[in-house]
Amino acid sequence: MGVIRNLLALIGLLVIIGVGYGYATYQPMIAKLQAIGLEKLQTMMARVDEVGIEPMMGVMEKWDIAALIKLGDELDPKALEVYQSMMDRLIETRNTADATVWKVPVEEGLTVEDVELSMKNIANEHNIKAVGELPLSEQVKLMTGEEQRFLKIYMYCNPLTAMKMVEHSDAYSAYLPCRIAMIKDKTGKLWLYALDMDMMIWGGATLPDFLKEEALKVRFVIKDIMQRAAAGDF
Repeated sequence: MGVIRNLLALIGLLVIIGVGYGYATYQPMIAKLQAIGLEKLQTMMARVDEVGIEPMMGVMEKWDIAALIKLGDELDPKALEVYQSMMDRLIETRNTADATVWKVPVEEGLTVEDVELSMKNIANEHNIKAVGELPLSEQVKLMTGEEQRFLKIYMYCNPLTAMKMVEHSDAYSAYLPCRIAMIKDKTGKLWLYALDMDMMIWGGATLPDFLKEEALKVRFVIKDIMQRAAAGDF
């Protein structure tokens, strides 16, 4: 029930923020809610009523609505699109981790070594530094003596861009360095995962032009490494 209340609260927050963009911008979200159908929406609300809507309303009463509307005016023009995308993935997967990452399937027939070589070459092509690797599955195997499905983290960083981001906000240090994970899923298929950078770039107030330009370059590089390496581009 807590998940449902939180979900509805988040929808409410997005609608409030959307006021800053005008009806035309967030009308697609309203259309999606209409597409769910009145009966399903009533069922959802009935399930909330089983626990009681008062706890959720208690949380919403603490919000500074004027501040939220002002925030809607100041957010980047793509912010609502970013949050809608995240919300779509959350509804589909029921998993916040899935909702906040990029993932690319590795083409059949490619080995771990093939993908690693591609990643190395593409990173060099973009002049982004490979600053470390964390072979988690190998480490756990050594610790337990048991075979593990493959999991390795690859870390990249452009020091100049990193310092510019931190100068803008210390909180960006938590995003450093950029990481790509290669993992073999439970069926034996290889995937590449990385943190979705869109919220960092467009999810808040519009970044200064020079900073957004740098962040978009890093975004392009990470996605390029993932997409091309997953296809075996050497």
